[in-house]
Amino acid sequence: MNLKYLYTLIVGLFVFQTATAQRKGYWQQTVDYKMNIDVNEKTYQYDGNMQLKYSNNSGQSLKKVYFHLYFNAFQPGSMMDNRLANIADPDKRMTTNLGTKDKPKYQSRIATLTAKQIGYQKIKSLTMNGNNTNFKVDGTILEVTLPNEIEDGETAIFEMNWEAQVPEQIRRSGRNSKEGVALSMAQWYPKMAHFDEFGWHLDEYIGREFIAPFGDFDITININKNYILGASGVLQNPTEVKGYVGKPRIKAKDNKVQWHYVAKNIHDFVWAADPKFVVDSAKSNQGVHVYTVYIPESDSVKTNWKTALGLATEFFDFNSKTFGAYPWPNYTIIQGGDGGMEYGTATLVTGGRNLKSLVGVIFHEAAHSWYQHLFGINETVDEWFDEGFTSYVEELAMQNLFEKRGAIEANPSIEAYRAYYKLALSGKEEPASLLADYYNTNYAYSNEAYNKGQVLAVQLGYIIGKDNLDKTFLEFYKQWKFKHPTPNDFKRIAENISGINLKWYFNLFINTTRKIDYAIKTVTDKEIILQNKSDFAMPIDLLVTYEDGTKELFYIPLREMRGEKPSENFKIYEGIKRTTLEDWNWTQPSYEINLTKKPAKVIIDPSLRLADIESNDNIWEKK
Repeated sequence: MNLKYLYTLIVGLFVFQTATAQRKGYWQQTVDYKMNIDVNEKTYQYDGNMQLKYSNNSGQSLKKVYFHLYFNAFQPGSMMDNRLANIADPDKRMTTNLGTKDKPKYQSRIATLTAKQIGYQKIKSLTMNGNNTNFKVDGTILEVTLPNEIEDGETAIFEMNWEAQVPEQIRRSGRNSKEGVALSMAQWYPKMAHFDEFGWHLDEYIGREFIAPFGDFDITININKNYILGASGVLQNPTEVKGYVGKPRIKAKDNKVQWHYVAKNIHDFVWAADPKFVVDSAKSNQGVHVYTVYIPESDSVKTNWKTALGLATEFFDFNSKTFGAYPWPNYTIIQGGDGGMEYGTATLVTGGRNLKSLVGVIFHEAAHSWYQHLFGINETVDEWFDEGFTSYVEELAMQNLFEKRGAIEANPSIEAYRAYYKLALSGKEEPASLLADYYNTNYAYSNEAYNKGQVLAVQLGYIIGKDNLDKTFLEFYKQWKFKHPTPNDFKRIAENISGINLKWYFNLFINTTRKIDYAIKTVTDKEIILQNKSDFAMPIDLLVTYEDGTKELFYIPLREMRGEKPSENFKIYEGIKRTTLEDWNWTQPSYEINLTKKPAKVIIDPSLRLADIESNDNIWEKK
């Protein structure tokens, strides 16, 4: 067979598989970027040239397209600046405290930036299929009126020239981080906005996260020959640059070298650069090539990064088995930014951490390779789906790989539960379905996204059974990799696998701030009466220990489930008989259980997966 034809056939099949999904009528746009940038490391400015292939698969023609210009947020008077000045608890990384520790008075760091410190992306020219477009900048959004419509099924070619200035490092991206990294280049290029069944996603950049279409990236970076880079994708010319081979044949022109990267089927590209960087690498048992790029400022830092590299390779093997195979050839962990942030096949993390903190942030950001980068979750809308599920993945990996605890007990995320309880009782909780930018406090956002989202996943296992939860994760991977699923897509898979209706659970836990609160009301030698003190009904696992030392697990399904979870093989249930009782209706505030033997101890949910905000009345013991 002709090799060119075979390659075309394989690529065609790949595109078909990644553009279709179980949900009937699903479609997604695709983008392919080819960029060449020239960096002036002295002025922190660069010139960029982009060729962008944009494929319209939406079923409608497009009169306009939009790009994100994220660097424009780092200017006095921007919406990000406004938000920092007015939110009750601004991000301390992005502010200066002009008051005292006891009486803080925070000022936005953006507000004091000078003309040489601000960030910007200025579009010099933009054409579509060789014809000029009309465009205007509105904050961090570039609105482009097209010379003619992009019809359904058509691919348009955009050519763009722009110039940019890298801002002082304030949020994720920037120059001269607190740890001394020269360039942390996230959100550095004009990025095509996402268009899907919900329309254009045109969120102003005020500090939260992102959504973008999948595509291929071919990036060439021209920079001073003394710099070493880490980036998304696969480096195409390692023998011509510093850091990746013993004695590279550096090809410098005007004191600059080219770093050429290619990445396939990702939706964001990051890079960082510093003359002090060193590069290390290792390969996982399943063949994922993991790189670390960091500043070796001390022996302890070098030791921590070396240990973290080994654990990172184990992470990709563990996660591939548990949540679906990692599909890209490599992953790069780069020191930079202001904390930790995920990008396609790479992450920026701060590096001056103790070992546990370093491994934890690497595990979290690498886990985003699934929940956000393999499944293109809309973080601006479903932040809990992205951060919460990622935190669940991180916690499992930390307990299995770092803490070496082996088999995980019923609830691996008990700390997230405690944080959620604190939020739920604080008076600051808002519905987790709220758009990420719109929370009244950063406290509420963080706990909704990272902790309540994690609780949702673990508690889902309580409802449908841990084995069904594990099967749901793998089936979700099978159906939705390289696509943009919604939480409803995950819910439907969980329903199909478990046979349990979950509409009530996702609706109440995500769209409201209702709380779960059950109690053991009374216990006699002949009966137990349970009470639902809240307006959130749940199924109940009730463990009864009798006076003769035997135990029985009563399982009470919720009628709304229209099904039952199977028995679970946790250690706490070994050798215990499970008795399934009649459904508990959500309209019924109490439930009676008749006994044939005298009880000595009664516990609601010994697995601790039921997110009950008041657990003191969940245990009864005969005195």
